[in-house]
Amino acid sequence: MKRILLLSDTHSYLDEAILEHCKKVDEVWHAGDIGDISVTDRIKEVAVLRAVYGNIDNATIRQEFPLNQRFELEGVTVWITHIGGYPGRYTARVKGEIIQEPPKLFITGHSHILKVIRDNNLDLLHMNPGAVGKHGFHPARTMLRFRLSKGNISDLEVIEYKR
Repeated sequence: MKRILLLSDTHSYLDEAILEHCKKVDEVWHAGDIGDISVTDRIKEVAVLRAVYGNIDNATIRQEFPLNQRFELEGVTVWITHIGGYPGRYTARVKGEIIQEPPKLFITGHSHILKVIRDNNLDLLHMNPGAVGKHGFHPARTMLRFRLSKGNISDLEVIEYKR
């Protein structure tokens, strides 16, 4: 069993409250728009980190993190990318691959809108944790926490902060 904290769109912002949540999970996943490498450096001091770069991220971040992360953990296939769309509206860049080889869990960021949507056609769960940074139009700062175990995704929680 693995406890996961999923965040995105920090846009160079990381506070102690976020770090406290990072300390209480087995892995932290960042779905892009990190903003400043110091954000991921600080997360890596307290947790195992998997991350992808986003459209605002500079060359330093793009050298450290890939555009896509595809892996399996606890029997769950996962694909994390910053811009990928969502069920019924996948981006052209991912559409062919996601149809041909769908993961069980497809994670994106970018929109700053928290979404958890089941794609029954591809038998996958899409998650977008919204944005936990302060830059952008989102009314609340959000992250997701959940568990992976024996091929299942469970105990999904929304963590929300006022802007």
